Amino acid sequence: VRGVAPWRDRERNALGIGVVFGQRSQLWWDLPLIDSFRLVGKLYRMPQGTFRRNLDRFVDLLDMGSFLDRPVRQLSLGQRMRGDLAAAMLYEPPLLYLDEPTIGLDSVAKERMRGFIEKINCESGTTIILTTHDLSDVERLCRRAILIDRGTLVYDGGLDPLKAEYAPHRVLVAHLAPEGPAGEAPEVTLGDRFPGELISQEGNVIRIGFKSSLTSAQEVISAFSAAYPILDLSITEPDLGGVLRRVYSDRESVT
Repeated sequence: VRGVAPWRDRERNALGIGVVFGQRSQLWWDLPLIDSFRLVGKLYRMPQGTFRRNLDRFVDLLDMGSFLDRPVRQLSLGQRMRGDLAAAMLYEPPLLYLDEPTIGLDSVAKERMRGFIEKINCESGTTIILTTHDLSDVERLCRRAILIDRGTLVYDGGLDPLKAEYAPHRVLVAHLAPEGPAGEAPEVTLGDRFPGELISQEGNVIRIGFKSSLTSAQEVISAFSAAYPILDLSITEPDLGGVLRRVYSDRESVT
């Protein structure tokens, strides 16, 4: 880890990493949150000026001002997770491990956590290794994904190439204007030259799949709107959960 063998030099390794566990806290349970931060500053031998600067910044970014003086045991899960994340970053470790950092949090708390992680990574250049079952965390934060299947590395790269390989289709969802006295939607048929294929038609809702590598969304929209009256439309991107199911189901079928 950063040139250090953890089992040979545990203290040196610990000084260079930060860790947040979703189910376990590194904060002192019966002390006010601010005292946990002060203890972290002492443990990591932080200069007082650096400690104060970082603490003020994290209190502002994570909106912790209202519960700094409250004992950790009285904090909500979201408040405690914010405290754990601040404690892990207070001493400016170049490497941060996050193990399920958003588990059990509501949508507002999750977004606050993700925004902080993203900001720290961009502004401080902190390397972050994130393990999570929440694919929204991955899509929002990760530029690099590693997939492992039964101890074997099956993918290591960006999310866009992963989607392009296993889920190359995007979907145009169009709501058609009703036609005729009965107000029914026209029946859709796409010719061989149409830059996409009809997936389904349910009433006036049409779904058309197309490969981004072969045609653009603009081409599909232009061709379809020239042939049918449209009330509304949207483009659905590949779902990461579906991509992962495809990756692992393909491997099961092979093995």
